[in-house]
Amino acid sequence: MALTDIDAMQLALAAAEEARAAGEVPVGAVVVKDGQVIATGRNAPIGTHDPSAHAELLALRAAAQVLGNYRLDDCDVFVTLEPCAMCAGALLHARVRRVVFGAADPKTGAAGSVVNLFAFPQLNHHTHCTGGLLAQESGQLLQAFFRARRQSQRALALAAHPLRDDALRTPDGCFAALPDYPWAPRYVGDLPALDGLRMHYLDEGKRQGHDASRPAQQLSFLCLHGNPVWSFVYRKLLPVWLAAGHRVVAPDLIGFGKSDKPKKTAAHRFEWHRQVLLELVQRLDLQRVVLVVQDWGGLLGLTLPMAEPEASDRYAGLLVMNSMLATGDAPLSQGFLDWREMCARKPAFDVARLMARAQPDLSPEECAAYAAPFPDAGYRAATRAFPAMVPDHFDAPGAALSRAAADFWRERWSGRTWMAVGQRDPVLGPEVMQALRAQIRGDVEVVELPETGHFVPEYGALLAEQALRYFSQLP
Repeated sequence: MALTDIDAMQLALAAAEEARAAGEVPVGAVVVKDGQVIATGRNAPIGTHDPSAHAELLALRAAAQVLGNYRLDDCDVFVTLEPCAMCAGALLHARVRRVVFGAADPKTGAAGSVVNLFAFPQLNHHTHCTGGLLAQESGQLLQAFFRARRQSQRALALAAHPLRDDALRTPDGCFAALPDYPWAPRYVGDLPALDGLRMHYLDEGKRQGHDASRPAQQLSFLCLHGNPVWSFVYRKLLPVWLAAGHRVVAPDLIGFGKSDKPKKTAAHRFEWHRQVLLELVQRLDLQRVVLVVQDWGGLLGLTLPMAEPEASDRYAGLLVMNSMLATGDAPLSQGFLDWREMCARKPAFDVARLMARAQPDLSPEECAAYAAPFPDAGYRAATRAFPAMVPDHFDAPGAALSRAAADFWRERWSGRTWMAVGQRDPVLGPEVMQALRAQIRGDVEVVELPETGHFVPEYGALLAEQALRYFSQLP
């Protein structure tokens, strides 16, 4: 059966994928004669150290060998990207009958974008050339490749990002062999609010390219951690959401995890940490966000949606675990006050020991992973600062923002809300969560976890699966 043009271009796209997998610019070409593919080619200048090794030229060379003739009369060439001047010249010299390309190349295209070598009447051979076949798929593959390359270059640059004199950076060796935390680190250092600090975050599951187009119903789970933990706390939830085809973003707040750590407690301010998160969300252009918060993740995260002109355009759901809005016009719970007093008395408390006591089922390796960001007391400014930062009076920093957020959740929120309540939490337990529930508009599904304490994400995959079933009903 003779190939259709679309069939031939799909084969060219497959060749382009091979180029991408080899680290080459993803361009593929096929030569068709009498309705059958007789040769393929994919970009290979890097691997062959040959500037002429473009997909079209390699396909032409292979076809000439098959036919035993450098003239390719009655042959059609399908290529995913508009030919450059070199390739256009070769196609004309080969006397190809027809060229069909996918995406236009506005920088070097020689079939109409920059110049049209196929349109010169003085030439003794005229090859018919058309473009735009599967252009979107071809273009997406190229865009994804160059986006990934830019991200890789940015990651390399950020890995060498200079450290501010007033901050510390936990050595990478402290994070070796983290249990169940296989994800590649990502860093951002050019957000205005960061002012030169480097912030770490996970960003998994975003799909790009013609063969992995982003599903229309893909959610973005934005996971915000508390004190003294870091994005490691979400390691049991991420795999479930990723396996279902969703995107997951989990930043480390400045002062925690793999992010830079200012040396002084005064560097940490409620409004500043919130602004960093706002800029990160905008930079990553998160859409259909399910806001996942626990502990300080809620104190900060619950103030984010109201900053969007139309919150419904970005935020679709809320998953809240043992957290609160500290509005400064109501007393803080006795459990929290006890926690804050302990932190003041023992500012260098052992994080690993705290986690082992709060979550007895953790392995020694998991407890050590929670303590990994803090190799000595100098890295602990954030854990010292955060308990005192919780707004506890009307004019406290962050209190006005929190009151405005409470108004938002009570009056404007239109998404779906799911609450998971660790019943054994002595700090932000059932009473605190009941008060937060009363501040949230609309139907709220509450799941009580009788045997779970403060660190609810440690409940694991079952929690993630329950949440996934609930948020799968989002429009």
